[in-house]
Amino acid sequence: MTDHVIDQLSEFGALYPYQLDDYQLDGCRELAEGRGVLVAAPTGAGKTVVGEFAVFLAVQNSRKCFYTTPIKALSNQKYHDLVERYGPERVGLLTGDTSVNSEAQIVVMTTEVLRNMIYAGSPTLANLGYVVMDEVHYLADRFRGAVWEEVILGLAESVQIVALSATVSNVEDFGEWLRTVRGEFSVVVSERRPVPLFQHVLVGRTMYDLFEGVAPTAQELPEARAAKVNRELLRVSKGEASKVRDDARRPRGRSGRGKREVTQGSGRYGGASHERFRTFRTSRSEVAIALDRAQLLPAIYFIFSRVGCDAAVGQVLDAGITLTNRAEAALLGDIADKHVQGLSWADLDALGYDRFRAALKAGVAAHHAGQLPAFKAIVEEGFATGALKLVFATETLALGINMPARTVVIEKLVKYNGESHVDITPGEYTQLTGRAGRRGIDVEGHAVVLWQSGMDPRAVAGLASRRTYPLRSSFAPTYNMAVNLMATLGRERASDLLNQSFAQFQTDKSVVQATRTTRSTQADLAVAREAVECHLGDFMSYARLRDEVSRLEAASSKARRAEQAQAVGHSLTTLMPGDIVHLPRQGWSVVLRVGQSGRHAEPWAQVISGDHTVLKLHPHDLRGPMAPVGRVRVPRNFSLRDRGDRRSLLSAMSAKVAATDPELPDTAPPSDDDVQAQIRELRAELRAHPCHACPDREVHAVEAARVIRLEREAARMEAQISGRANSLAMQFERVLAVLDELGYLDGDSLTEAGRMLRRIYNELDLVAAECVRRDVFAGLTPPQLAAVLSTLVYESRPTRDAVLPRMPDAPSEQAQSALREVWREVGRLERKHKRDRGREPDIGFAEAAWRWSSGQDLAKVLDTTGLSAGDFVRWVRQVVDLAGQLATAVGPGDLRRTCHAVADSMRRGVVAADMTED
Repeated sequence: MTDHVIDQLSEFGALYPYQLDDYQLDGCRELAEGRGVLVAAPTGAGKTVVGEFAVFLAVQNSRKCFYTTPIKALSNQKYHDLVERYGPERVGLLTGDTSVNSEAQIVVMTTEVLRNMIYAGSPTLANLGYVVMDEVHYLADRFRGAVWEEVILGLAESVQIVALSATVSNVEDFGEWLRTVRGEFSVVVSERRPVPLFQHVLVGRTMYDLFEGVAPTAQELPEARAAKVNRELLRVSKGEASKVRDDARRPRGRSGRGKREVTQGSGRYGGASHERFRTFRTSRSEVAIALDRAQLLPAIYFIFSRVGCDAAVGQVLDAGITLTNRAEAALLGDIADKHVQGLSWADLDALGYDRFRAALKAGVAAHHAGQLPAFKAIVEEGFATGALKLVFATETLALGINMPARTVVIEKLVKYNGESHVDITPGEYTQLTGRAGRRGIDVEGHAVVLWQSGMDPRAVAGLASRRTYPLRSSFAPTYNMAVNLMATLGRERASDLLNQSFAQFQTDKSVVQATRTTRSTQADLAVAREAVECHLGDFMSYARLRDEVSRLEAASSKARRAEQAQAVGHSLTTLMPGDIVHLPRQGWSVVLRVGQSGRHAEPWAQVISGDHTVLKLHPHDLRGPMAPVGRVRVPRNFSLRDRGDRRSLLSAMSAKVAATDPELPDTAPPSDDDVQAQIRELRAELRAHPCHACPDREVHAVEAARVIRLEREAARMEAQISGRANSLAMQFERVLAVLDELGYLDGDSLTEAGRMLRRIYNELDLVAAECVRRDVFAGLTPPQLAAVLSTLVYESRPTRDAVLPRMPDAPSEQAQSALREVWREVGRLERKHKRDRGREPDIGFAEAAWRWSSGQDLAKVLDTTGLSAGDFVRWVRQVVDLAGQLATAVGPGDLRRTCHAVADSMRRGVVAADMTED
């Protein structure tokens, strides 16, 4: 290490109030000596210091440094930190919504912004020397992870990268890949927490240590043997179990049965609801008091539910608990008022600001994705001051936001993952509890798990031991990525670049196992072929004809069912009360209500037929799409129980049908003439084959089917092995095939449509581009266009029996129907070229987008749509973002003007104020 490097490290270290750890110094040293560096360390261990050293070097060496983060809130936080150190003239911020001093020497940005700069060849990249990639383990994210790899592969070789990651079990593999694609790259790993973390379980009002000795997370290095669980806690568990057995023997009610216990997840972490154990339950208010008395505040209290977080704040506030003194309450009130200066009193009233502020001044707040980001910023700033004492948060708070606490509380060790209640993983537990213990403030941190009936303390101890998770790449070529790579690199170099991805690197590692399996399969295949012999001819050729017929029939049937199901489902979403439809068995019927239910929001329609039969129809109940042939008025006060009401409605329906004499709708399934003709030709070949007359034909067929199955397995393994060097390149070629067929490519060059697609960054990017080309958006007003664009960005949360959403008016409905047809056509092409189909457009936010773009008040929009303020603002911003992308992509004209009008009409009130916060 040179004297110059020693001087740099000494000068940089003096900026911190504590002595830097060895791993931090190691990372900084590698960076100072000209190498890239991957730093993997536990949450709260201070790995961002190495990223901040990259900024320091950039200032010293008169180079630029970009500091990238996965989320805008983290970008804002880091921007303010760097402004405080280097001054506002040297630091900029770029988050898509916000642009502050974008040509500064130090620019904080989201990773997507940097990716877009690289593709556009932005002049802002000039003199770039360092890029910090905070939370780089985000590259495992299914939806956004590819962006990190695009940046790593796309940056100039002269740029030094600092990759900051949570501890992952395959960090060496990741580091090896970084060395492969970036040259000199060092890996620095630390498992040590600078602040020891003690583990507890709160049973009723009694706090127990989880471990008998020192918790593994509170040790400098973990011991070889596992730490023992506290015997007192085991006795609590044993005593509870005996009470369950005794109580279950007691007769209850007439049946004489004990009350059944209900568990969720594996049951190891509790979840029993037996009434005998209500004394063990601790209310949230009691937890707040216990933490305050034990001097364990400030604390983050994790509840895996937005509604639960908000309810918890209300429970503590309504209990009259105050955790702040007068000065702290005044400070928190000032922070809150500062962040909402741009909002009107009407908006604040709609957002429940008075109650939020009252709870905040008492030292209690919630923090979750459904909140207005301005409110989240208030909570984050208040917590950073130490004045805010208790924050009820969902797990999103554990993803990078710098809100260290003395204590972390986890209410339950099971969570709902969208489909079922599952145990949290050791990695998730580590991420959550890693927030406890503020470096330079606390000498120790504390993790508290609330007791749940049926809990096994040994299972909790397993969670609390050091664990890591493997990092898996989610990289895959998209349409936007493809046209950008074709424009900047060309087909051959783009294909080479994809083969350098971490996803491809991990695939190559799996080939050894595939080779072993292939040898075994080939041996089985040789034996199976000997068993297939027929004296009349080549039975394998006959078997392959049969197999092809079966394959085509199955594929044709599946395709017809899929098309039919989509058509039926969509037809239900377009029905309205009063529509007259024809059912095969019931005949002419009137639609009474429409809606959706179930986890996947399946549409349904309630109808009444001429014989007074009332049915609730789901897609699986119908043989074909529901096509209304007319409409009658359903009175507002119509009652199914009133025979007169039913008779009047059905009489009006009969009169309407008689007057119009409509033709019965065609419910025949879609035809597949080409495939059916191919099947007929193959069947003719089968009948003409010599082996068709063999008396032992079916016996031979069984052995032949085994041969075909083994051949396919061998071919699959061979393809995996032979394609190891270009599996992503093959995906890339399929993407290009779709683009070529739609006219986005002319050979290896982009057409005008391809150049437009380069500017559209959306999960349904190709659908959006095709809608532009087909004038789907033409002639729409700004509110109508906002409604239609929302269907390309919105993804509804699972609900039960919610009212079925619909487009706000006829022009937007017509445009959305055209958009869905484009989506179906693109889907058919994707299936043809073996591509995964893009998700279905979702109209759940269309009315909210239309109302907000039309200028309606926030209170009315929120009341009508039932959305939380945070969700509403987040989706509005995504509509604004897509409108801005289209305005840039389409060039001068009416659509560009309308897109700008959409953005202008929606960037107001709470949305405009929010864009300065997040």
